[in-house]
Amino acid sequence: MLEVHGLVKTYPPASRAGNPVTALMIDSWIVRREERVALAGPSGSGKSTLLNLIAGLIRPTSGSIRLGGVDLTRLGEKERDAIRTRQIGIVLQSFHLLPGFTALENVMLPLAFAGIKGREREKRARRWLERVGLGERMHHQPHQLSNGEQQRVAVARALAHEPGLLLADEPTASLDEPNALHIVRLLMDVCMEQRASLIVSTHDSRLLSLFGRIVRLSDGRLVSDETVRKPGEAVCDAAG
Repeated sequence: MLEVHGLVKTYPPASRAGNPVTALMIDSWIVRREERVALAGPSGSGKSTLLNLIAGLIRPTSGSIRLGGVDLTRLGEKERDAIRTRQIGIVLQSFHLLPGFTALENVMLPLAFAGIKGREREKRARRWLERVGLGERMHHQPHQLSNGEQQRVAVARALAHEPGLLLADEPTASLDEPNALHIVRLLMDVCMEQRASLIVSTHDSRLLSLFGRIVRLSDGRLVSDETVRKPGEAVCDAAG
């Protein structure tokens, strides 16, 4: 499903006398279909950088990222956008909801980019907002929603086009514990239904027991990769 090889991301030095900063360096990494992977590690370990590279939001300094056999690093911006629109769902730490648009409209917009027609677009957006518990709030604009509700809109938007790969960067950061567990279980359930892969970065150790595979990063490098369950195996509800 997803293959990473020789992936490096560096940034220019802060001053002329400084050295380039290496944010990420991964020799080889594979995520198979239906796997549910947690990325763990302290702030600055490279979790967000890795997700942004996989999503095609930033370009690597070197290396390859293959999704379904297609090397995303060799594609132009429009081609990457097309793959992201149809095959990848993304939940970022910044919700990126459009002000002046309702929750329903925020979920419908990317569906339009994916080529989904009007009635089906609205039907699907409504279904996903109801599924994340916002059935009564779908006509509210972002400034009328709490941070947690905005986060759930972002989750609904990422799921609505039914991607084969779902990336979530700290998706529970704005949620209390019950809602955090609900959202993570929802992401897992949806990925199981759709035979999709899930990669979630989290600093919340309580959530790690829900995942079949835990990958730990430190200083931009992969330091451990533990498989607890095979793809498709039932999740033991150890978190409560």
